[in-house]
Amino acid sequence: MCFHTSTTHSVNKLEKHFKVKIVDPSMEPYFNSPTYHHNGFSHPNMLVIPQERSDVLAPGIWGIVPSYKTKDQIKEYHKEAVRYGGGLNARSEKAFDHFIYKDAIMDNRCIIPVSGFFEPHDHKGRKYPFCFKDKADKPLALAGLYTVIDTYITFTILTKEASPLFAKIHNKKKRQPLILDEELTHNWLSVDLKETDVEDILHFNFPEDKLETYTVSKDLFSPKVNSNVDTILEKTHYLELSNIL
Repeated sequence: MCFHTSTTHSVNKLEKHFKVKIVDPSMEPYFNSPTYHHNGFSHPNMLVIPQERSDVLAPGIWGIVPSYKTKDQIKEYHKEAVRYGGGLNARSEKAFDHFIYKDAIMDNRCIIPVSGFFEPHDHKGRKYPFCFKDKADKPLALAGLYTVIDTYITFTILTKEASPLFAKIHNKKKRQPLILDEELTHNWLSVDLKETDVEDILHFNFPEDKLETYTVSKDLFSPKVNSNVDTILEKTHYLELSNIL
């Protein structure tokens, strides 16, 4: 699953990379401030590229909420949904039949630009966080779905069966976020896709050789430590994991 991300690229960098503009320039200072660790369970505001406005970066709340809810019910729904993962991730295998996803998969797809994300590795019952980034330090495009509630966007990150690299690292759940390349990022937001086209994209495997991955501090998973600091992205070596990669 993908519950932890990092966004350190500037708005300008994201605009150039994805060929978009932030929907409201007054928001730029807020999103220019680097976030080294987004904990999904705090339901942070993040930038997304929504299908209905595929030329903009718009703020969205991480944790999808049914569109029939009101804006005043968003926080309440997140509390109720925590047992199901808080709406942070959507299994791509359920995209066409889940009660929320089926209404979004054809018309409310989105891209979530991130600088990196984190996945846990289990070793003898203990969790060790791995960071994943693009080797060339480009933003990564995660595929997602969203709903619109009043003026609010709520979104979820799509996950799929793990590739060999992710299965080795995320060795308990053996899942990974759906990462898209440049061509599929454009296609994902197209209004002309048929169901079969969408299904094909849901099975895409991002080239593993374009990703850098390494272990970071276990502070990432500690509720007692402020992990939204630049040092959380630094490599931390664990002798017990020397044979993982």
